[in-house]
Amino acid sequence: MIGIWISCIIGGYLLGSIPFGVIISRFHGVDIRNEGSKNIGATNVGRVLGRKWGLLCFFLDLMKGAIPVALAGLLTGLYEQQIFTVPLQWWLWLGVGVAALLGHMYSLFLRGGGGKGVATTFGALLAMWPVMTIAVGAAFVVWFLMLVLFRMVSLASMVAAICIPLAVLAVLEFMQQPAGPESTDDLPLSPLIVSVLLAVLVLWKHRGNITRIRNGTERRIGEDKQIESSQ
Repeated sequence: MIGIWISCIIGGYLLGSIPFGVIISRFHGVDIRNEGSKNIGATNVGRVLGRKWGLLCFFLDLMKGAIPVALAGLLTGLYEQQIFTVPLQWWLWLGVGVAALLGHMYSLFLRGGGGKGVATTFGALLAMWPVMTIAVGAAFVVWFLMLVLFRMVSLASMVAAICIPLAVLAVLEFMQQPAGPESTDDLPLSPLIVSVLLAVLVLWKHRGNITRIRNGTERRIGEDKQIESSQ
């Protein structure tokens, strides 16, 4: 079993390292790292190449988080059992998701460079049924509402990331029940602790956006088009 976990964690990092934003932009004859905000994520890809390519990048980045986590869940039987009864398996499962996120943020193929990890984080957590899936679903609703209200993808992403551990805590409180003789008192803390760490990572990668938001210079959706039409 440990061999499966090691393979999934390594595979998660390697899959997470695939820079889909760079690959998509190369097909258009540009390097996304030298365009727009210079970020390899879906937002910058959509801004530079168009919405449909940004959506494709978002989907691919989301899947490279979801696939290794889902595969680990299937291979180890976590989808078929009460996962709260085995604390170590929870940590290892979460480790697969973290590995995919670290691959995206610090890609092996980009010599340690990478994106901000929002889509990959969402994909990894969505695959962790049921606790993380429900929490991320709630965070997505928050993300959408923030995007509609403020039209800033960065702000919406950061607020959603902060909401994930809060939603995890709410779900755990709702689902908490005796898990049997193998359970431990700190068992439910594993998804909460990791979701907090993931939120901190996302905020750290958005530190430049935080500065621009405070200075009032962060781009909003549709702003570029408005500027172009006024010229």
